[in-house]
Amino acid sequence: MSRSTWRRMAARGLAVLLLLLVAATGLLYWLGTREDASARTAAAAPVADPAQRVAQGAYLARVGDCAACHTVRGGAPYAGGAAIPTPFGTLYGPNITPDPQTGIGNWTADDFWRALHHGKRPDGQLLYPAFPYTEYTHVTRADADALYAYLRSLPAVHQENRPHELDFPYDQRYLLAFWRALHFRPAAEPDAGAPATVTANVDANANADGSVARGRYLVEGLGHCVACHAPRDALGATTGQGLPGGDILGLGWYGPSLHAGPAPDGSSPGLAQWTAADIAALLRDGASARGSASGPMAEVVTGGTQYLSPSDALAIANYLKSLPATPAVDAAPPGESTMRRGEKLYGTYCVACHQSQGEGRPPAWPPLAGNISVTAPSPQNAIRVVLDGGFAPATAADPQPHGMPPFGQVLNDDDVAAVVSYIRNQWGNQAGGVTALQVKRAR
Repeated sequence: MSRSTWRRMAARGLAVLLLLLVAATGLLYWLGTREDASARTAAAAPVADPAQRVAQGAYLARVGDCAACHTVRGGAPYAGGAAIPTPFGTLYGPNITPDPQTGIGNWTADDFWRALHHGKRPDGQLLYPAFPYTEYTHVTRADADALYAYLRSLPAVHQENRPHELDFPYDQRYLLAFWRALHFRPAAEPDAGAPATVTANVDANANADGSVARGRYLVEGLGHCVACHAPRDALGATTGQGLPGGDILGLGWYGPSLHAGPAPDGSSPGLAQWTAADIAALLRDGASARGSASGPMAEVVTGGTQYLSPSDALAIANYLKSLPATPAVDAAPPGESTMRRGEKLYGTYCVACHQSQGEGRPPAWPPLAGNISVTAPSPQNAIRVVLDGGFAPATAADPQPHGMPPFGQVLNDDDVAAVVSYIRNQWGNQAGGVTALQVKRAR
């Protein structure tokens, strides 16, 4: 075969490959931008009582802690501007007041549903998944309409949206189509379980089976718990199944596993030791007999879960109790010298509040024995609390909670590593040792 023939065949082969690449690229783009027609045109829920719908929307906005991303500290509610740090740059929550120029005043209820369910603006522009439409797609049309009615009832605030500050190529919005093709599918109309109520009150021994569906709806939808309690890949998409725990990207904290059922090996790691009442108490009060909220979770309680109705808090707890516990992770224990040093430091700085057996004095001072943040695969939370202090959320049940002072300026990296290693491997805890390098990085 002549050289010219080989060249022609190679050119044709290259052309075919390029055409296939273009076709594959086009297919991915289409998959990332398409919408299911039936979901896009989901019928708006009938309005029986407009005032009740607004009240319901206000409750749901609290449950979803919408203000956390859409209200800058000291600013007008829902007028936007709050920074959302990510490994790809900083995004800023937009204005969602009914201002027609800078907010959502010109949006219809269908437009709002499209944003929650499909992750698209009214003009079709793709939204960054820092707005968790990947979870909000599970919200029912009725609840979306209630949220929309509530936001429309707010005072209109004319405040321009702050542009995102993203690194290249993440600032190229059209690339979201390819991300969506790989990581996002709009959900079918979900089952919300029993309707949320503002003043519901149920007995803790009520039928758990009937509330599991409601708890799952809240956890997977407006609660978007997976945002902090699941691992993420290099492109920021959550991976794995359920809520097994993971690093909270951009914040330097670790979201521990929320699986609360018994482990296959018969052990009881993490939330498996918690009762449904313990979990509900942490959500509403910020503290329970098993632990207290701190770091990002304290903010979630302050702005969101403390407003859960008793029935919804218990529903979430019952759903988490239905999830099988993640098996304990094998970890190398620290050396004897590290444990001796940690024990001495614990006796000097920690024992007065957390007690000699790590049992604490809940709810003021949480226990360390069996504490899910202490025994998590990552020591990040324990390190951060020792360095920076621990501050429980202020709630209606505990408006002036106790706090833990920071020890970052008192203890050096080796000291912090030793005391954290000690509490992670004492009183039945078996979470592995901590190095001074890990402490230095946390600083």
